[in-house]
Amino acid sequence: MKSSIFPTPVVALVLCALNAVPVAVSFTAPQPRTYAPLSRPLETSTSTTLFAEVNGNIPSKKVIVLGGDGFCGWPTSLHLSDQGHDIVIVDNLSRRNIDIELGCDSLTPIQAPEVRCQAWKEVSGKEIRFVNLDVAKEYDLLVQLIKQEKPDAIVHFAEQRAAPYSMKNSKTKRYTVENNVAGSNNLCCAVIDAEIDAHIVHLGTMGVYGYGTSGGEIPEGYIDVILPGGRTSNILHPAYPGSVYHATKCLDALLWQFYQKNDQLRITDLHQGIVWGTNTPQTSLDERLINRFDYDGDYGTVLNRFLMQGAMGVPLTVYGTGGQTRAFIHITDTARCIELAINNPPKTGERVEIFNQIAETRRVRDIAQLVASMTGVEVNFIPNPRQEAAENELDVSNEKFCNLGLDPITLDTGLFDEVTEVVKKYQSRCNPAKILPASFWNKKRAAECADIDPSSIKLKKDVEEQTKG
Repeated sequence: MKSSIFPTPVVALVLCALNAVPVAVSFTAPQPRTYAPLSRPLETSTSTTLFAEVNGNIPSKKVIVLGGDGFCGWPTSLHLSDQGHDIVIVDNLSRRNIDIELGCDSLTPIQAPEVRCQAWKEVSGKEIRFVNLDVAKEYDLLVQLIKQEKPDAIVHFAEQRAAPYSMKNSKTKRYTVENNVAGSNNLCCAVIDAEIDAHIVHLGTMGVYGYGTSGGEIPEGYIDVILPGGRTSNILHPAYPGSVYHATKCLDALLWQFYQKNDQLRITDLHQGIVWGTNTPQTSLDERLINRFDYDGDYGTVLNRFLMQGAMGVPLTVYGTGGQTRAFIHITDTARCIELAINNPPKTGERVEIFNQIAETRRVRDIAQLVASMTGVEVNFIPNPRQEAAENELDVSNEKFCNLGLDPITLDTGLFDEVTEVVKKYQSRCNPAKILPASFWNKKRAAECADIDPSSIKLKKDVEEQTKG
Protein backbone atom coordinates (compact mmCIF):
# COMPACT_ATOMS: atom_id res chain seq x y z
CA MET A 1 0.00 0.00 0.00
CA LYS A 2 1.48 3.33 -1.08
CA SER A 3 1.82 6.02 1.52
CA SER A 4 0.44 9.41 0.64
CA ILE A 5 2.61 12.52 0.71
CA PHE A 6 -0.42 14.53 1.76
CA PRO A 7 -1.28 14.94 5.47
CA THR A 8 -4.59 13.85 6.91
CA PRO A 9 -7.24 16.60 7.15
CA VAL A 10 -6.66 17.01 10.90
CA VAL A 11 -2.88 17.22 10.52
CA ALA A 12 -3.24 19.62 7.60
CA LEU A 13 -5.42 21.89 9.73
CA VAL A 14 -2.83 21.83 12.50
CA LEU A 15 0.03 22.67 10.14
CA CYS A 16 -1.86 25.52 8.52
CA ALA A 17 -2.99 27.03 11.80
CA LEU A 18 0.32 26.77 13.62
CA ASN A 19 2.51 27.99 10.77
CA ALA A 20 0.32 30.84 9.61
CA VAL A 21 0.81 34.43 10.73
CA PRO A 22 -2.23 36.08 12.29
CA VAL A 23 -4.66 37.29 9.64
CA ALA A 24 -7.00 40.16 10.34
CA VAL A 25 -10.47 38.81 9.70
CA SER A 26 -13.04 41.51 10.26
CA PHE A 27 -16.48 40.99 11.71
CA THR A 28 -19.64 43.02 11.56
CA ALA A 29 -20.12 44.76 14.87
CA PRO A 30 -22.56 42.71 16.96
CA GLN A 31 -25.97 44.14 17.76
CA PRO A 32 -26.86 44.63 21.43
CA ARG A 33 -28.32 41.47 22.92
CA THR A 34 -30.78 40.84 25.71
CA TYR A 35 -29.45 38.26 28.14
CA ALA A 36 -31.27 35.93 30.50
CA PRO A 37 -29.98 35.70 34.10
CA LEU A 38 -29.33 32.59 36.12
CA SER A 39 -32.51 30.56 36.52
CA ARG A 40 -32.50 31.13 40.27
CA PRO A 41 -30.51 33.31 42.69
CA LEU A 42 -26.88 32.46 43.19
CA GLU A 43 -26.13 30.26 46.16
CA THR A 44 -22.96 29.69 48.09
CA SER A 45 -20.99 26.49 47.72
CA THR A 46 -22.59 25.21 50.93
CA SER A 47 -26.19 25.84 49.86
CA THR A 48 -28.69 23.04 50.43
CA THR A 49 -31.59 24.67 48.56
CA LEU A 50 -31.65 22.22 45.70
CA PHE A 51 -34.01 20.66 43.19
CA ALA A 52 -35.62 23.99 42.29
CA GLU A 53 -37.53 23.99 39.02
CA VAL A 54 -36.53 26.31 36.23
CA ASN A 55 -37.68 29.91 36.46
CA GLY A 56 -40.88 30.50 34.50
CA ASN A 57 -39.07 32.91 32.17
CA ILE A 58 -36.50 30.26 31.19
CA PRO A 59 -38.04 27.06 29.84
CA SER A 60 -36.61 23.64 30.55
CA LYS A 61 -34.32 22.42 27.78
CA LYS A 62 -33.07 19.10 26.49
CA VAL A 63 -29.29 19.19 26.88
CA ILE A 64 -26.70 16.64 25.75
CA VAL A 65 -23.48 16.92 27.76
CA LEU A 66 -20.53 15.46 25.86
CA GLY A 67 -17.81 14.41 28.31
CA GLY A 68 -20.37 14.40 31.11
CA ASP A 69 -18.42 11.89 33.23
CA GLY A 70 -15.42 14.21 33.66
CA PHE A 71 -14.14 16.69 36.24
CA CYS A 72 -16.17 19.60 34.82
CA GLY A 73 -18.82 17.62 32.95
CA TRP A 74 -20.24 15.66 35.88
CA PRO A 75 -20.96 18.54 38.29
CA THR A 76 -22.27 20.63 35.39
CA SER A 77 -24.67 17.83 34.41
CA LEU A 78 -25.99 17.64 37.99
CA HIS A 79 -26.36 21.41 38.22
CA LEU A 80 -28.32 21.59 34.95
CA SER A 81 -30.51 18.67 35.99
CA ASP A 82 -31.13 20.40 39.32
CA GLN A 83 -32.43 23.39 37.37
CA GLY A 84 -35.01 21.18 35.68
CA HIS A 85 -33.27 20.57 32.37
CA ASP A 86 -33.48 17.14 30.71
CA ILE A 87 -29.89 15.83 30.65
CA VAL A 88 -28.25 13.12 28.57
CA ILE A 89 -24.59 12.40 29.37
CA VAL A 90 -22.33 11.14 26.58
CA ASP A 91 -18.86 9.84 27.45
CA ASN A 92 -16.46 7.13 26.24
CA LEU A 93 -14.79 6.95 29.70
CA SER A 94 -11.39 7.78 28.18
CA ARG A 95 -10.35 9.76 31.26
CA ARG A 96 -10.88 6.67 33.43
CA ASN A 97 -8.75 4.69 30.99
CA ILE A 98 -5.99 7.29 31.29
CA ASP A 99 -6.07 6.72 35.06
CA ILE A 100 -5.09 3.11 34.34
CA GLU A 101 -2.46 4.19 31.82
CA LEU A 102 -0.83 6.59 34.30
CA GLY A 103 -1.25 4.27 37.28
CA CYS A 104 -2.92 7.03 39.28
CA ASP A 105 -6.58 7.05 40.26
CA SER A 106 -8.67 9.99 41.32
CA LEU A 107 -8.00 10.76 44.99
CA THR A 108 -11.75 10.56 45.49
CA PRO A 109 -13.39 7.17 44.77
CA ILE A 110 -15.62 7.99 41.81
CA GLN A 111 -18.38 5.54 40.98
CA ALA A 112 -19.35 4.09 37.60
CA PRO A 113 -21.58 6.39 35.51
CA GLU A 114 -24.59 4.11 35.96
CA VAL A 115 -24.17 4.20 39.76
CA ARG A 116 -23.78 7.96 39.71
CA CYS A 117 -26.95 8.45 37.66
CA GLN A 118 -28.95 6.10 39.88
CA ALA A 119 -27.73 7.90 43.02
CA TRP A 120 -28.78 11.25 41.55
CA LYS A 121 -32.26 9.87 40.82
CA GLU A 122 -32.54 8.62 44.41
CA VAL A 123 -31.57 11.92 46.03
CA SER A 124 -33.24 14.32 43.59
CA GLY A 125 -36.03 12.40 41.87
CA LYS A 126 -34.54 13.56 38.56
CA GLU A 127 -33.22 11.30 35.82
CA ILE A 128 -29.94 11.63 33.94
CA ARG A 129 -29.29 9.17 31.15
CA PHE A 130 -25.82 7.90 30.21
CA VAL A 131 -24.68 6.94 26.69
CA ASN A 132 -21.24 5.38 26.10
CA LEU A 133 -20.12 6.90 22.80
CA ASP A 134 -16.83 8.14 21.31
CA VAL A 135 -17.54 11.54 19.73
CA ALA A 136 -14.26 11.53 17.77
CA LYS A 137 -14.74 8.05 16.28
CA GLU A 138 -18.39 6.98 16.30
CA TYR A 139 -19.81 9.63 14.00
CA ASP A 140 -22.88 7.73 12.80
CA LEU A 141 -23.94 7.00 16.38
CA LEU A 142 -23.49 10.67 17.26
CA VAL A 143 -25.74 11.77 14.37
CA GLN A 144 -28.31 9.15 15.36
CA LEU A 145 -28.29 10.31 18.98
CA ILE A 146 -28.81 13.97 18.03
CA LYS A 147 -31.66 13.05 15.68
CA GLN A 148 -33.26 10.94 18.39
CA GLU A 149 -32.89 13.34 21.31
CA LYS A 150 -33.45 16.62 19.40
CA PRO A 151 -31.47 18.65 21.97
CA ASP A 152 -31.89 22.39 22.42
CA ALA A 153 -28.22 22.61 23.44
CA ILE A 154 -25.12 20.42 23.31
CA VAL A 155 -22.38 21.12 25.87
CA HIS A 156 -18.98 20.00 24.60
CA PHE A 157 -16.51 18.86 27.30
CA ALA A 158 -15.40 15.76 25.36
CA GLU A 159 -11.73 16.62 24.91
CA GLN A 160 -8.41 15.55 26.43
CA ARG A 161 -8.05 18.43 28.90
CA ALA A 162 -4.52 18.32 30.34
CA ALA A 163 -1.66 20.35 28.86
CA PRO A 164 1.07 18.21 30.53
CA TYR A 165 -0.45 14.96 29.26
CA SER A 166 -0.61 16.45 25.76
CA MET A 167 3.17 17.07 25.94
CA LYS A 168 4.15 13.74 27.48
CA ASN A 169 5.30 12.02 24.28
CA SER A 170 4.46 11.72 20.59
CA LYS A 171 1.64 9.28 21.33
CA THR A 172 -0.19 11.63 23.69
CA LYS A 173 0.41 14.62 21.38
CA ARG A 174 -1.13 12.77 18.46
CA TYR A 175 -3.99 11.44 20.56
CA THR A 176 -4.82 14.93 21.87
CA VAL A 177 -4.98 16.40 18.37
CA GLU A 178 -6.88 13.50 16.84
CA ASN A 179 -9.38 13.27 19.71
CA ASN A 180 -10.00 16.95 20.32
CA VAL A 181 -10.05 18.37 16.80
CA ALA A 182 -11.86 15.42 15.23
CA GLY A 183 -14.44 15.44 18.01
CA SER A 184 -15.21 19.13 17.55
CA ASN A 185 -15.43 18.77 13.78
CA ASN A 186 -17.65 15.70 14.14
CA LEU A 187 -19.97 17.60 16.44
CA CYS A 188 -20.48 20.41 13.93
CA CYS A 189 -21.01 17.96 11.07
CA ALA A 190 -23.42 15.87 13.14
CA VAL A 191 -25.58 18.87 14.05
CA ILE A 192 -25.75 19.77 10.35
CA ASP A 193 -26.50 16.21 9.20
CA ALA A 194 -29.09 15.67 11.93
CA GLU A 195 -30.85 18.87 10.81
CA ILE A 196 -31.34 19.91 14.43
CA ASP A 197 -30.90 23.56 15.39
CA ALA A 198 -28.93 22.78 18.55
CA HIS A 199 -26.88 25.46 20.30
CA ILE A 200 -23.28 24.26 20.80
CA VAL A 201 -21.63 25.36 24.06
CA HIS A 202 -17.90 24.55 24.07
CA LEU A 203 -15.57 24.63 27.05
CA GLY A 204 -12.40 26.26 25.78
CA THR A 205 -9.44 27.72 27.66
CA MET A 206 -7.85 31.04 28.49
CA GLY A 207 -4.68 29.51 27.04
CA VAL A 208 -5.84 30.30 23.49
CA TYR A 209 -4.84 33.91 24.12
CA GLY A 210 -1.38 33.17 25.47
CA TYR A 211 -0.42 34.98 28.64
CA GLY A 212 0.20 38.70 28.58
CA THR A 213 0.34 38.91 24.77
CA SER A 214 -2.47 41.45 24.26
CA GLY A 215 -0.59 44.46 25.61
CA GLY A 216 -3.32 45.11 28.16
CA GLU A 217 -6.65 43.64 29.22
CA ILE A 218 -7.58 40.51 27.29
CA PRO A 219 -11.02 41.12 25.77
CA GLU A 220 -13.70 38.47 25.41
CA GLY A 221 -12.76 36.73 22.17
CA TYR A 222 -12.55 39.65 19.78
CA ILE A 223 -10.09 42.52 19.80
CA ASP A 224 -10.17 45.99 18.25
CA VAL A 225 -7.26 46.62 15.87
CA ILE A 226 -6.05 49.30 13.50
CA LEU A 227 -5.21 47.95 10.06
CA PRO A 228 -2.89 49.52 7.47
CA GLY A 229 -4.26 52.82 6.27
CA GLY A 230 -5.78 53.60 9.64
CA ARG A 231 -8.75 51.29 9.15
CA THR A 232 -10.32 49.97 12.33
CA SER A 233 -11.64 46.44 12.72
CA ASN A 234 -12.79 44.00 15.38
CA ILE A 235 -11.12 40.61 14.82
CA LEU A 236 -10.82 37.24 16.50
CA HIS A 237 -8.02 37.52 19.06
CA PRO A 238 -4.79 36.02 17.62
CA ALA A 239 -3.96 32.54 18.91
CA TYR A 240 -0.85 31.94 21.00
CA PRO A 241 -0.96 28.35 22.34
CA GLY A 242 1.51 27.07 24.91
CA SER A 243 1.01 23.32 24.47
CA VAL A 244 -0.51 20.80 22.07
CA TYR A 245 -3.65 20.84 24.22
CA HIS A 246 -3.92 24.62 23.90
CA ALA A 247 -3.25 24.35 20.17
CA THR A 248 -6.29 22.07 19.79
CA LYS A 249 -8.44 24.68 21.50
CA CYS A 250 -7.15 27.28 19.03
CA LEU A 251 -8.07 24.95 16.18
CA ASP A 252 -11.49 24.46 17.74
CA ALA A 253 -11.94 28.24 17.69
CA LEU A 254 -11.25 28.31 13.94
CA LEU A 255 -13.73 25.48 13.36
CA TRP A 256 -16.42 27.37 15.27
CA GLN A 257 -15.82 30.47 13.15
CA PHE A 258 -16.03 28.48 9.92
CA TYR A 259 -19.18 26.50 10.73
CA GLN A 260 -20.96 29.59 12.04
CA LYS A 261 -20.15 31.46 8.83
CA ASN A 262 -20.76 28.55 6.45
CA ASP A 263 -23.69 26.72 8.07
CA GLN A 264 -25.14 29.31 10.45
CA LEU A 265 -24.53 27.12 13.50
CA ARG A 266 -25.21 28.78 16.84
CA ILE A 267 -22.05 28.45 18.94
CA THR A 268 -20.77 29.75 22.28
CA ASP A 269 -17.09 29.31 23.16
CA LEU A 270 -16.13 29.64 26.83
CA HIS A 271 -12.50 30.52 27.50
CA GLN A 272 -12.12 29.12 30.99
CA GLY A 273 -9.41 29.67 33.57
CA ILE A 274 -7.83 27.00 35.79
CA VAL A 275 -10.51 25.16 37.75
CA TRP A 276 -10.14 24.55 41.46
CA GLY A 277 -12.32 22.92 44.09
CA THR A 278 -13.85 19.47 44.10
CA ASN A 279 -17.49 19.35 45.03
CA THR A 280 -20.57 21.43 44.28
CA PRO A 281 -23.87 21.61 46.20
CA GLN A 282 -25.14 18.71 44.10
CA THR A 283 -22.10 16.38 44.27
CA SER A 284 -22.01 16.83 48.06
CA LEU A 285 -25.43 15.22 48.56
CA ASP A 286 -24.27 11.61 48.40
CA GLU A 287 -20.82 10.02 48.41
CA ARG A 288 -21.71 8.18 45.21
CA LEU A 289 -22.02 11.59 43.50
CA ILE A 290 -18.57 12.82 44.50
CA ASN A 291 -16.52 14.54 41.80
CA ARG A 292 -13.08 13.33 40.75
CA PHE A 293 -9.97 14.93 42.30
CA ASP A 294 -6.72 14.79 40.33
CA TYR A 295 -3.49 15.48 42.19
CA ASP A 296 -0.82 14.08 39.86
CA GLY A 297 1.65 16.09 37.80
CA ASP A 298 -0.29 15.58 34.56
CA TYR A 299 -3.93 16.22 35.50
CA GLY A 300 -3.84 17.94 38.87
CA THR A 301 -4.61 21.65 38.48
CA VAL A 302 -2.16 23.91 40.28
CA LEU A 303 -4.31 25.11 43.18
CA ASN A 304 -5.79 21.68 43.87
CA ARG A 305 -2.27 20.23 43.84
CA PHE A 306 -1.11 22.84 46.35
CA LEU A 307 -4.07 22.21 48.65
CA MET A 308 -3.51 18.46 48.47
CA GLN A 309 0.21 18.81 49.17
CA GLY A 310 -0.42 21.13 52.09
CA ALA A 311 -2.97 18.79 53.67
CA MET A 312 -0.60 15.83 53.22
CA GLY A 313 2.36 17.69 54.74
CA VAL A 314 4.26 17.75 51.44
CA PRO A 315 6.27 20.86 50.44
CA LEU A 316 4.47 22.77 47.70
CA THR A 317 6.08 22.31 44.28
CA VAL A 318 6.24 25.64 42.44
CA TYR A 319 7.53 25.49 38.87
CA GLY A 320 10.33 27.93 38.04
CA THR A 321 10.00 31.28 39.78
CA GLY A 322 6.26 30.92 40.32
CA GLY A 323 5.88 34.23 38.48
CA GLN A 324 3.25 32.82 36.14
CA THR A 325 -0.03 34.72 36.51
CA ARG A 326 -3.07 32.61 35.73
CA ALA A 327 -6.86 32.92 35.73
CA PHE A 328 -8.90 30.81 38.18
CA ILE A 329 -12.50 29.69 38.62
CA HIS A 330 -14.22 27.43 41.15
CA ILE A 331 -15.87 24.26 39.87
CA THR A 332 -19.28 25.49 41.10
CA ASP A 333 -18.96 28.60 38.95
CA THR A 334 -18.06 26.45 35.94
CA ALA A 335 -21.51 24.87 36.18
CA ARG A 336 -23.21 28.21 36.69
CA CYS A 337 -21.48 29.73 33.68
CA ILE A 338 -22.52 26.82 31.47
CA GLU A 339 -26.10 27.43 32.59
CA LEU A 340 -25.81 31.12 31.70
CA ALA A 341 -24.42 30.26 28.27
CA ILE A 342 -27.29 27.82 27.61
CA ASN A 343 -29.81 30.45 28.69
CA ASN A 344 -28.28 33.03 26.33
CA PRO A 345 -27.68 31.42 22.94
CA PRO A 346 -26.69 33.54 19.95
CA LYS A 347 -29.35 33.96 17.32
CA THR A 348 -29.02 32.26 13.95
CA GLY A 349 -26.56 34.25 11.87
CA GLU A 350 -24.85 35.93 14.83
CA ARG A 351 -21.12 35.44 15.16
CA VAL A 352 -19.68 32.97 17.66
CA GLU A 353 -20.39 34.19 21.18
CA ILE A 354 -17.27 34.17 23.37
CA PHE A 355 -17.12 34.55 27.14
CA ASN A 356 -14.05 34.66 29.38
CA GLN A 357 -15.03 32.19 32.10
CA ILE A 358 -12.90 33.29 35.05
CA ALA A 359 -13.29 34.68 38.55
CA GLU A 360 -9.89 36.33 39.09
CA THR A 361 -6.20 36.21 38.26
CA ARG A 362 -3.41 35.38 40.71
CA ARG A 363 0.33 34.80 40.57
CA VAL A 364 1.29 31.18 41.28
CA ARG A 365 3.89 31.92 43.97
CA ASP A 366 1.39 34.15 45.79
CA ILE A 367 -1.12 31.28 45.89
CA ALA A 368 1.62 28.97 47.13
CA GLN A 369 2.44 31.35 49.97
CA LEU A 370 -1.27 31.58 50.87
CA VAL A 371 -1.62 27.80 51.08
CA ALA A 372 1.71 27.47 52.92
CA SER A 373 0.60 29.99 55.54
CA MET A 374 -2.58 27.95 56.10
CA THR A 375 -0.94 24.54 56.29
CA GLY A 376 2.53 25.24 57.67
CA VAL A 377 4.36 23.43 54.85
CA GLU A 378 7.38 24.75 52.98
CA VAL A 379 7.40 26.07 49.43
CA ASN A 380 9.89 24.40 47.08
CA PHE A 381 10.83 26.00 43.78
CA ILE A 382 11.71 23.30 41.26
CA PRO A 383 12.82 23.46 37.59
CA ASN A 384 9.93 24.27 35.29
CA PRO A 385 8.89 21.34 33.05
CA ARG A 386 7.02 23.78 30.78
CA GLN A 387 8.32 26.02 28.01
CA GLU A 388 6.87 29.33 29.12
CA ALA A 389 7.78 32.80 30.30
CA ALA A 390 9.15 32.85 33.83
CA GLU A 391 7.05 35.89 34.71
CA ASN A 392 3.93 37.37 33.13
CA GLU A 393 1.12 39.77 33.86
CA LEU A 394 -2.49 38.87 33.09
CA ASP A 395 -5.45 41.22 32.98
CA VAL A 396 -8.67 39.61 31.75
CA SER A 397 -12.15 40.94 31.08
CA ASN A 398 -15.04 38.84 32.45
CA GLU A 399 -17.65 41.55 32.06
CA LYS A 400 -20.24 39.47 30.19
CA PHE A 401 -20.82 36.86 32.91
CA CYS A 402 -20.72 39.48 35.66
CA ASN A 403 -23.35 41.53 33.79
CA LEU A 404 -25.54 38.42 33.75
CA GLY A 405 -25.50 38.32 37.54
CA LEU A 406 -22.63 35.95 38.26
CA ASP A 407 -20.98 36.77 41.59
CA PRO A 408 -17.88 34.56 41.24
CA ILE A 409 -16.33 32.57 44.05
CA THR A 410 -12.83 33.85 44.81
CA LEU A 411 -9.80 32.30 46.45
CA ASP A 412 -10.55 32.76 50.12
CA THR A 413 -9.39 30.40 52.82
CA GLY A 414 -12.91 29.44 53.89
CA LEU A 415 -13.48 27.69 50.59
CA PHE A 416 -10.06 26.04 50.78
CA ASP A 417 -11.39 24.07 53.75
CA GLU A 418 -13.70 22.03 51.50
CA VAL A 419 -10.79 20.77 49.39
CA THR A 420 -8.63 20.15 52.45
CA GLU A 421 -11.35 18.05 54.09
CA VAL A 422 -11.73 15.96 50.93
CA VAL A 423 -7.97 15.35 50.86
CA LYS A 424 -7.84 14.32 54.52
CA LYS A 425 -10.77 11.95 54.09
CA TYR A 426 -9.23 10.11 51.14
CA GLN A 427 -5.52 10.61 51.81
CA SER A 428 -4.94 6.85 52.01
CA ARG A 429 -5.59 6.71 48.24
CA CYS A 430 -2.67 9.04 47.46
CA ASN A 431 0.39 7.72 45.62
CA PRO A 432 3.13 10.24 46.54
CA ALA A 433 5.30 9.11 43.62
CA LYS A 434 2.75 10.71 41.25
CA ILE A 435 2.90 14.21 42.70
CA LEU A 436 5.94 15.60 40.86
CA PRO A 437 5.86 16.49 37.15
CA ALA A 438 6.33 13.60 34.72
CA SER A 439 5.79 15.38 31.39
CA PHE A 440 8.26 17.85 29.88
CA TRP A 441 7.70 20.29 27.03
CA ASN A 442 10.93 19.54 25.15
CA LYS A 443 14.35 17.96 25.54
CA LYS A 444 15.82 21.08 27.15
CA ARG A 445 13.09 21.14 29.78
CA ALA A 446 13.55 17.41 30.41
CA ALA A 447 17.30 17.88 30.88
CA GLU A 448 16.83 20.74 33.35
CA CYS A 449 14.33 18.61 35.31
CA ALA A 450 16.49 15.47 35.25
CA ASP A 451 17.22 15.67 38.97
CA ILE A 452 13.54 15.63 39.94
CA ASP A 453 13.04 12.39 41.84
CA PRO A 454 9.41 11.22 42.27
CA SER A 455 10.43 8.94 45.12
CA SER A 456 11.76 11.92 47.10
CA ILE A 457 8.25 13.00 48.17
CA LYS A 458 7.77 12.18 51.85
CA LEU A 459 4.39 12.41 53.52
CA LYS A 460 3.75 13.36 57.14
CA LYS A 461 4.29 10.32 59.35
CA ASP A 462 0.60 9.85 60.22
CA VAL A 463 -0.40 10.21 56.55
CA GLU A 464 2.30 7.79 55.45
CA GLU A 465 1.14 5.17 57.94
CA GLN A 466 -2.47 5.52 56.78
CA THR A 467 -1.40 5.28 53.11
CA LYS A 468 0.55 2.08 53.77
CA GLY A 469 -2.29 0.69 55.82
